[in-house]
Amino acid sequence: MGTVASLDVRDDVVRPEVLEEAFAWLHEVDRRFSPYKEDSEVSRFGRGELSTDDASAELREVLRICEDLRVQSGGAFDATRWRPDGRPDPTGLVKGWAVERAALILDDGDLRSWCLNVGGDVMTRGEPEPGEPWRVGIRHPDDPTGIASVVGVRDLAVATSATYERGDHIMDGRTGRAAESDVRSMTVVGPSMTMADGYATAAYVMGREGVAWVARIPGYGAAAITAEGRILSSPVYHALVLAPDAEVARSG
Repeated sequence: MGTVASLDVRDDVVRPEVLEEAFAWLHEVDRRFSPYKEDSEVSRFGRGELSTDDASAELREVLRICEDLRVQSGGAFDATRWRPDGRPDPTGLVKGWAVERAALILDDGDLRSWCLNVGGDVMTRGEPEPGEPWRVGIRHPDDPTGIASVVGVRDLAVATSATYERGDHIMDGRTGRAAESDVRSMTVVGPSMTMADGYATAAYVMGREGVAWVARIPGYGAAAITAEGRILSSPVYHALVLAPDAEVARSG
């Protein structure tokens, strides 16, 4: 979907076929779930060429999670209102879902210490060094090379939603129009990459109120960067904040 994936593995023994399978899965998701590919499964579903019964189990799962998130977010996230033509567009969640599925492949391949970054969605396992967390930097909205915040995570996902790279592509499901958010970016940390990605999108739409909304979800934390450059964070996120460091995996 026009993004880059990277994987940092710190295990002593790595089977190449495990890495190949994980990246093959990400390519398959791009082929099947991109709304920008006319022959993708999600595009065919949107045109009515596939019924729900004929859709793959994976697409039905993604659409079910999207619907659950629509209800949970009060309509702020709505995969059915992300494109002007009214076709379903689950890209606000499917990247995180794909990363989480790739993580299961790595887990099944007996990898215990790694950091997977797909377009700014970062998922981690274990530690890069004994006693040290993975350091994930949150991009500064005004500086492509700048870091606004750094969190130390183990076995957690970090997802950032913002418009500074792709413009006004995040839609407010409640209005069907581009989100008029009062924050520059929204980052969510938590155990599930699927939900962290979806929550980040929904919370960005909500703006500053999105930080408190995420804070009410057990196990998840959020941080927003305001137009004034301030960082508003919930307790779960704040507890993970480290001093800035140059060697980080960036989210956003």
